[in-house]
Formats: sequence, structure tokens, C-alpha cells
Amino acid sequence: MDVWVEGKKVRLDPQRALGKGGEADVYDLGDGRALKVFKQPEHPDFLGLLPEQAAAKARLAEHQRKLRVFPSGLPARVVTPQALATDKKGAEVLGYAMRKLDGVEPLRRWSEPAFRRAGGKASDAVTVLAGLHRVLTAVHAARVVVGDFNDLNVLTVGTDAYFIDADSFQFGAFLCPVFTEKFLDPLRLDSGAQTLTPARPATVDSDWYAFAVTVMQSLLCVGPQGGIHKPKAAGALRLNAVGRMLQRVTVFHPDVQYPKPALPRASLPDELLHLFHQVFVEDRRGAFPLPVLEGLRFTVCASCGLEHARDACPTCQPHATVAATPVSAVRGQVTAKRTFTTRGVLVHASAEDGAVRFVYHADGAYRREDGRTVMRGELDPALRWAVQGDVTLLGHQGRVAVFMPGRGPEFLGVDVCENRPVFAANARHRFWAAEGGLWRDGTYGAERWGDVLQGQTRLFVGPRFGLGFHRAAGLRGAFLFSVERKGLRDGLTLPWPSGQLLDAEAVFDGDAVWLLLAEESHGRTVHHAVLLGADGAVRASARADAGDGSWLGTLRGKCAVGGALFCATDAGLTRVELRQGRLEAVREFPDAEPFVDAGRGLLLSREGLMVVGAQDLTVLRMN
Repeated sequence: MDVWVEGKKVRLDPQRALGKGGEADVYDLGDGRALKVFKQPEHPDFLGLLPEQAAAKARLAEHQRKLRVFPSGLPARVVTPQALATDKKGAEVLGYAMRKLDGVEPLRRWSEPAFRRAGGKASDAVTVLAGLHRVLTAVHAARVVVGDFNDLNVLTVGTDAYFIDADSFQFGAFLCPVFTEKFLDPLRLDSGAQTLTPARPATVDSDWYAFAVTVMQSLLCVGPQGGIHKPKAAGALRLNAVGRMLQRVTVFHPDVQYPKPALPRASLPDELLHLFHQVFVEDRRGAFPLPVLEGLRFTVCASCGLEHARDACPTCQPHATVAATPVSAVRGQVTAKRTFTTRGVLVHASAEDGAVRFVYHADGAYRREDGRTVMRGELDPALRWAVQGDVTLLGHQGRVAVFMPGRGPEFLGVDVCENRPVFAANARHRFWAAEGGLWRDGTYGAERWGDVLQGQTRLFVGPRFGLGFHRAAGLRGAFLFSVERKGLRDGLTLPWPSGQLLDAEAVFDGDAVWLLLAEESHGRTVHHAVLLGADGAVRASARADAGDGSWLGTLRGKCAVGGALFCATDAGLTRVELRQGRLEAVREFPDAEPFVDAGRGLLLSREGLMVVGAQDLTVLRMN
């Protein structure tokens, strides 16, 4: 497909794709600008999806008028249309050119516990939020409403926040037709609503409600509708998402189980917690008070390491020592034994033939499991790690440093996909994507393993084989490869999600791999699990809403053992198996609850199931 921008023909090259949303594909124009092209009804992502095709047709029809009268005078941190992309005659609007942002992260990253543990500072989050507050105030001053304010259409460059997806902004007679459930103001719902579909237009107040959600998520790693509703009264029914929102049963409610991976509520001052309660429970509206944000002062407790904004640490006495926890513990049918602990942070862990290898940060350095220093430096959440036996791989942007014991680091140039360096490793080999090829380390240097889509491929490697895939523009493809023999088995047919891909993980088990995907679809985050054989055949698949408390409510914290998938949840462990073509939870291990949660990793070690925490490793044995 070709489009015309400022009278010049532009060929839409999938290798120049920057991203994919639910409504459009984005390309690099190569001149400091990006090109957003709206998906046509016949786009491959909408194949067989009649409602999505109808919505695409309606969206294109409205943009013929809306984008031609887009308001000027918006603040510089709103990425606005700079030039329309049209057909050859200039009659039909197909998209628009806009400023290209480099080195971006979605605001959502600040609400991820793993990001915060790896060095994402609350003080930096406050700087981001205060800047975003000023941008939102200026948007409203221009008589414009964001409408679908969420943590994916705000991108951060360092601590500067930018609004994107401005084509959905609400102004004049043009209403914002889209919304995101986690950020939806309940005052926009009818009292008898059966679904989370707004009955009233977005407003300035609903924008500020979404901003309050953003503040809470960024500082506590949980939003007002987070947690699982578990009523304590006998016979009381568990509320669904609609019921919770209509009845204002938030994460502050005593019948809602607070997520274990989230940061403690008490880490924030009472004034801010009271404000959250006023907004989310008592329906207070209006601009979020900026002085409350700017007055936050975070510090790290020297005793327990908690980052908090109070006069004294809320979880321990000042200057206390870390409380000793037992090395071994028994709960019912589960025995737990702690094998490693650090006052620092575990940043990566994997298992190689039952041996657990890991990287942790302590005393100003990144170290391996034997205590040797890999690299000195402060915690940085932008770093990506992998291990290959005694070799440590560190990826940042388009370069991977290979640290070998007793030698200086070697460096690899690699592709970057979704702002992540593309590389992976198992016990024997390292693989990476670069310049349209998949490469493996060899005896005499790098060996080309096959051809991949440059800058668009995600990569995972297990003990026997690996998996890669790409979703760029209208292209979707997946492949498997042996770790010992060159060549790719491509052309795999997967049940691809149609929305914006947020995250992906793969868990290998003998001749199978569990591919786990997270997408943003119709205003909600949905998780997918696909079980693939080494022959590329799909054995089964499943889906669930993120945060629903099920085994698929989180993407990570999973380990495959003998055809079963063990999943860590806040309620314990869940064993999932393939039964009659379906992925089913066949057994629960509630006795594991004290030792696991939805934010912890799982590995198969020689001693048993290894639980990977932020600061410790614990082996579990189920009797």
C-alpha cells in the first residue's frame, strides 16, 4: 500500500514499522517524523471480525472531516498531526505524519513492580506525573478533552511525558469514541449498566479521574479497580468488574484482596491516600491538586529497602535491622527452603539443566550467583540480561555486551524491537537478530541461522529449540528453529491477537513451548496462552482478562514441567494441563500461598520448584 504525504509518494515498508496499535500502524518516515496509517476494514488484523471492520470504516469516515480541522495551539508535549497522509488524489485521508519520539517507554512501565525493583524510582515517577499534569492543564485550556486518557497513549522520554494518539482527542462536535476500562470514570456509566460501556461523553473531569488513576498506578503499582473481590460475608456474591465499579468497591475495600506484588499503601502519605479515597470512592472530581504531587519526598529505608514518602518507614522501626526469616518452613503439603537472599535486587534468573543461574545487584555492582562482579554501576531498568553458563549477556538499545570470566567484554550489534534489544541464550549458545538475520555463536565466530524481519522480530530460546515471531504493519509471522541445526521452520499459523501487543513470554518444556501474549483490545488488557509443539502445530490456546486472579491473569511467573504448566498466583500455585484439546487448571496448591505471588518467577531446579523473588530464591517441594 502507498500513501502520499505533502505530495510525495510513501511506500509502507514493514521493516520501517515503529509500532502497531488496535486502530493503526506506525512507520518511520526517516526524516524525524513518524507516519500513522489507520487500518482499513480489510486489514489482516480484522480478518473475520465484523465489528472491528465496521468500526474501522466508521473511524475512517470521521477522520475525513476531523483531521482536516484539528485544533492548533496544543502544548509541545502533545504529538499532533503535522501533515495528512492521503491517497494519490488527496481526496481520502488515510493517516498523518507526526513528530517521531526516540528512546520512549509507555507510562505503563512505571506501574510494573519489576520495573520499580530494577531501578525505576518513585521520585522520577513524580517528575513524570507533575509534567503530565501541566500538559493536561494546557490541553484543557485549549478547549480539548483527551477522552481516552490511559497509560499507553502517554509515552515518556526520560522523565518527560508526551501524549500520543491525538487523533482520538475530543473537541468541537467530535466526541472521543474510544475508552480504556481501567481509566473509565464510573460517572460516565448508567446506574444499571451491564457492561463497562460509557453512556455519557468524556469530560474535563473524566480526564482528571484518569489522571488520578495514573498517579495511583505509578506510585503503588495497582489501580483503584485492582485486586480480587473476595467477600467475607457468608453467601455474598463476588462482584464482577462492572459491579465493582458501579458500587465503588475499590482496592481500598476490606473485601478486596490487595495484590501482593503491589507496593504497600502505607508507603504513601495519608493526605494522598485520603485523596484517592475521595476520588475513587466518594466521587470527588476536578483537577488533581498539583501541590500534593510536588510535595512528595521519597526516601529508601536503610533497614528494609522500602521506598516511601513518609517521615519514617511504615513497615519497620527506624534504624532497625532486617528481621531474620526462617531458612525452612512447612505449610500443609508444601515445604519451602530459602537458598539465596540479598539486600540488593535479583534482576535475572534462569535454569540450565536444573542449575539455577542468576544476576543480582548489590553494593553498587551487578553480580553472578557465585558473587563475582560482572559490572559496576547503579540499578538501571533499561538493561536486559541473559546468561549462558558462566557467560553473562547485557543488552542495552542496539548493543549486547558479552562478559566472559577472566576476559574483557565483547560486543554484538543487535536489532531493537519495541525498544528492546533482540537476543536470547540457553546453556550452550546465544542467539541474536541483526540486519535481517538470526545469528548464533559458533566455534569460529557468528553463524547465520536464518532470515528474519529486520527490527521487528521477538526471540525466545529453550534447551532444544527456539521461537521467534513478528507483527509489523499487515505482516504476521512465526517460526521455530533448532538450537543445533541451521534453518527456520516458518509459516506457523497462530491465533494472533488483533489489538496492540503489550508483552510476550515463552516457556519451554521438552518438545513444546507455551507462548504467552498480552494485548490491549477494546479498552482492556487480555492475556493469551498458546501451546505449540516442536513441529509448529498449535495444540491448544486460552485467554483471560489481565488481573482476573486466574492462572492466566498474569503473564509471567510460570514454569513448564513434564507437560504441565505451574503458575504462581497470589493464592498459591496452579497446575495447568492439556485436557481434551483445552488448557485447564487441574489442581490448586493453596499451601504454597505464603511463598509465592503473582509477581514472582518460577524455575525448575534439581532441588524442586524454585521461586524467584525480588531478593531471594526459595525451593518448594509439594508432598
